[in-house]
Amino acid sequence: MGVLMSRKQQVEKVQKCSVVVSAFKDGLKDRAAPADAAQTEEVIAENGDESAEGSHQANKDHTEQKDKDSKPGSLPNQQASASSREEHRANQEAWGRLRDGKGVEPEDLKKAHQLTPPTFVRPKREVDDDQPLDVSLGQTEQHVNDEMCEVCEVWTADDLFPCGTCTRVFHDGCLREMGYLSTEALQEMRETAHTTTGWSCYYCDNVNLLLTEEEMYSLMETFKQCKIIPESCLVSDELLQYRHFVTKQLFERDLTDEEEEEVLAQFAALDPEKKGQIEWSDFLYHESLSVLQKFRTENSLVRILTAKERDRARAVFQSLDQDKDGIITAGEARRAQTSWFHKINKESQSCSVSISHVGPISESSPASSSSERSRDKAMENDNRPFTWDNFLRESAIYILAARPNSSAMHIRLPL
Repeated sequence: MGVLMSRKQQVEKVQKCSVVVSAFKDGLKDRAAPADAAQTEEVIAENGDESAEGSHQANKDHTEQKDKDSKPGSLPNQQASASSREEHRANQEAWGRLRDGKGVEPEDLKKAHQLTPPTFVRPKREVDDDQPLDVSLGQTEQHVNDEMCEVCEVWTADDLFPCGTCTRVFHDGCLREMGYLSTEALQEMRETAHTTTGWSCYYCDNVNLLLTEEEMYSLMETFKQCKIIPESCLVSDELLQYRHFVTKQLFERDLTDEEEEEVLAQFAALDPEKKGQIEWSDFLYHESLSVLQKFRTENSLVRILTAKERDRARAVFQSLDQDKDGIITAGEARRAQTSWFHKINKESQSCSVSISHVGPISESSPASSSSERSRDKAMENDNRPFTWDNFLRESAIYILAARPNSSAMHIRLPL
């Protein structure tokens, strides 16, 4: 009997729980009703004399639309927002690569590569940076290439490719594994690394790495104010607009007609293949060199040159100094400065070609135009004396501008 009574009590307890749950649900319904009613009254007030039935229909449509909007990917502005966030993230990463000096992220870079790209450290200005550097004309500097690959730090006698600017050497496989060079760029490196034209490693090719943190910050601020997006190509109108802004900012005036022509000539020099646009890396290198010209003295630029670059400058000067009196003419110096951009035909290159080759610019060169040719003729008549020290100081920016492996001319001689 006691057991039966216990079961009865259990049944009654379950029934009471059901009643409570039902009452709780009814209470929620009762609470929801006034909210619906308030919403209906609001719709009626907005619709004027429209009927309550129309208001209920509007409320129903609103609810259905809300349910539809809540579905993922159904709303166009949600897709636009996601696209905007993705674009913002990509831009932030591009600004980060620009700040850190890592350049453009290679498209074929495999994220699972075994070798980790190095961390670039921007240089700092030294106290004696602007003081003259004694570079002897008669004494060639000793520069011996490294024995081990810069990437893997392993020595092998075969397939080590030297940088034409610094003393680093590389395995082509290491460069490919790091993702720094595309297949086409690797082939060009193999063809030019052992020639007089030479090949610049990823340290020397990126002249933006010569900027200090302060100089880089200044350049990035200018890019941001001009709404220049990193890693994007520029057409001529964008370059003109950028130049107008910079001139207005620096000199509080607009570009003259002659200056606009110079900008368009510079665009042509940066677009030797006539694609109608200039690559981001070429634009970045040109602007980086402009910053160096603006913030550095000629003595400071000479200190940036490597031993290989100073030796090449020495050989060029000596080839022009026929009477060996340590003086050449200003016209000869200007032609030599132009020669830093002279690309010798790859088929005629060999390790035995004289490093002191100085000659006229080829017709296909980006500097070859009627204005340049007429200017070259005017140079020949400039017989002002030029010493070795003057030549090296004034040539430094052109030597640095010749570092990139690109065929673009990053610094033009002034008109």
